[in-house]
Amino acid sequence: MKIELLCRYPVKSLLGEEIPRAEVTERGLAGDRALALLDLATGKVASAKYPSRWRKLLQLSTATGADGVEITGPEGLRLHAVDVSDASDASDVSVALSRLFGREVALIAEPPVQGELDRAVPEEVLAAGPTADVPYTVSRFGQGAPTGTFFDFAPVHLITTATLGRTGVAWQRYRPNLVIRTDEADGYAENDWLDRELLIGSHVRLRVTASTPRCAVPTLAHGELPPDPEALRVVSRENRTVPLPGAAALPCAGVYAQVVRPGRIELGDSVRFG
Repeated sequence: MKIELLCRYPVKSLLGEEIPRAEVTERGLAGDRALALLDLATGKVASAKYPSRWRKLLQLSTATGADGVEITGPEGLRLHAVDVSDASDASDVSVALSRLFGREVALIAEPPVQGELDRAVPEEVLAAGPTADVPYTVSRFGQGAPTGTFFDFAPVHLITTATLGRTGVAWQRYRPNLVIRTDEADGYAENDWLDRELLIGSHVRLRVTASTPRCAVPTLAHGELPPDPEALRVVSRENRTVPLPGAAALPCAGVYAQVVRPGRIELGDSVRFG
């Protein structure tokens, strides 16, 4: 097996950027989910998992340069988040994004204490459509993720080319950090990786902790990719599995992992069980 693709998402729920290499720490890929939008009315972090309110997040792209994170979007939108600790920089970006979403938001670099986000029930989104207000659950940061990060559960997300081939879904919809090329003929090979360790290259070691339950996000438009309900329906039909001991069976694709030993990884690095 080897790394086919590396991607990070500098701002939570925005489109990511492909990268040739990455430093991996216990907090995941350097620069991944470094920023997020805070809904000032609710005190919750904005997430496309609640598409009736936040699906436009997936129309914004991010890129990391020498001057910080750049956010681009529809109608020529171009914003530089140089230093969100500087109130003037953060304010300019937040005002522009508040206009885009029609509600007051702030770009933040640290999650609020006991930070939360809303997650629409995926089956309800499929039935009613992404613009409908549907039942949702509330998730809290820190359940398996490093403290002080914007990860929903774990710092690294992996998926195999076999699973992508089986589902016929563009990798962007599942928002992985690593796409792993494998010789497996059948999809969902990751189901057998739970509690195993992966050695990447010569040094980095990851421990697979859970299968990845899929929400409504893969079904939404991602930039120029149109909506695709099959991105959720296909795994619901073919791969309902228990992501963690004691949990209910859920539609899953890919796996979450914790960082056991940090280091640098690159495209083409070997991936093997350690």
